[in-house]
Amino acid sequence: MPDLYELGLDTRDRVNAQLGGGLPTGSLGILEGEHGSGKSVITQRFAYGLCETGNTVTYVSTEETAASFIDQMQSLDYDVVEHLTRENMLFLHADVDTTNTFSDVDAKRPLLQRLMDAETMWNSDVIIFDGFDSILLHDPHYESIREHGDEDDVMQNLISFFRTITSHGKTILLTVNPDSLTDAALRPVRDVSDVYLKLSSEEVGNDIRRQMVVRKFAGMGNQVDDTIGYEVQTGRGLTIVTRTVA
Repeated sequence: MPDLYELGLDTRDRVNAQLGGGLPTGSLGILEGEHGSGKSVITQRFAYGLCETGNTVTYVSTEETAASFIDQMQSLDYDVVEHLTRENMLFLHADVDTTNTFSDVDAKRPLLQRLMDAETMWNSDVIIFDGFDSILLHDPHYESIREHGDEDDVMQNLISFFRTITSHGKTILLTVNPDSLTDAALRPVRDVSDVYLKLSSEEVGNDIRRQMVVRKFAGMGNQVDDTIGYEVQTGRGLTIVTRTVA
């Protein structure tokens, strides 16, 4: 088993190099950013590059359907169709609004428990949850716990489950919007994460300058910069830029 899951596309962009050669195997990662900060594009780039280098990926999205996911990937020039058809990538739409898609009994079943019981999705090398905060917020058990300020109990149980998965060399990456969750919910996963990337952006003149602040990157290959500037362009996808926010 490799020490890193390479992110590939070395001749196209510098993402893999900037992140030290890839994501550490057996790690738990969190990608944190506000709405519109680019979390989805970054995870889509990771997923495509991982498949291009021979790894398998499960990609769970709370926003995209399979059709819109393919359209979005193609708009970034990430031709993911072949990876989906060859089952290198498993795409799952987590429909958190279960009102019209489940029976009353199913709607009351914890979403988190349903995810943990879905064995097939955990077979991949890397499992990505894009919009994990939405899954938490629509879980009936989490909602009831949150009313009493005990979110950390739910998170500790989740972390224990995640660590069982990562102990087999698999890597899990969660994207979250910090505006959606309380500090009590975020603190446990921030504390135990092996990789913690925080996204930010700033308007400079007519430009929007985006950056990843590397808060934590345990098990890295080559050195990872503290701050990584990036852009998102139609037809090109994610690209690393040398300038950073002052």
